[in-house]
Amino acid sequence: MNEKRRGLLIILSSPSGAGKSTLSRRLRDWDPTIAFSVSATTRTPRAGEVDGQDYHFLTPDAFKREVTAGGMLEHAHVFGHFYGSPKGPVQAAIDEGRDVLFDIDWQGAQQIRNSALGAHTLSIFLLPPSIRELHRRLEIRGQDSKEVIAKRMQKSWDEISHWDGYDFVLVNDDLDATEARLKTIIEATRLRRSQQPWLTSHVRALHSEFEDSR
Repeated sequence: MNEKRRGLLIILSSPSGAGKSTLSRRLRDWDPTIAFSVSATTRTPRAGEVDGQDYHFLTPDAFKREVTAGGMLEHAHVFGHFYGSPKGPVQAAIDEGRDVLFDIDWQGAQQIRNSALGAHTLSIFLLPPSIRELHRRLEIRGQDSKEVIAKRMQKSWDEISHWDGYDFVLVNDDLDATEARLKTIIEATRLRRSQQPWLTSHVRALHSEFEDSR
C-alpha cells in the first residue's frame, strides 16, 4: 500500500522578536526533511548572508517580473523592500510529500491561504508574553539600531492584530514548551485527511472487498 502523504505548507508568523526564527531552526533540526522556503527580496544582503541560501536577492525590476509571471506564491512590501516566496520549489516539495516552512508575516500568510495551495496550509501565530518582553528581546539580539527597533515595535501591534486569522496561536513564554507544542500540532496535521490522497483508493478497495464477500 502506497501511503505517501502530501506535504504541508507550514506558516509561522509573529511580530519581530517573538521567536519565530529560533523556532523555525529548531523545527528543521527536529525534522531535516522539512524544507525552508527561501524568500526573494529586493533589499541588499547583510554581512554573511549568501544568495540562494538566506535569500534570493533580486533587483526591484526582476522581482516585479516574477510577480507578473505568477512566479511568487506570495509577496509583500515591508520596510521599504519587496519580499516574496518563489512558487516552483514549494510546489515540487509538497508533491514529493515534503513539508515547507514559511517564516512570513500575516500578509504573506493570507495570500498563501487564498492560493491554489491553500488546502494544504498549516498556519501558526506566535504571541509574545508581553510588549515589554518583546522590546527587550529586540534590544538584546543586537541586530538593529534604535530607530529600526522603534519601527519594528510600531509594526508589532499591526502583526498581533491579525492573530485570529491563524489555525493555531501560541504564547511563546517558554521556548522549549512552545517547541513541543509546535511539534504536536505538525504531527497531528500531517494526518489530516486532505494530506492523505491514498485514502480514497484504500476505501475503494475496502468497498470492493466488502461487495465481493457478500
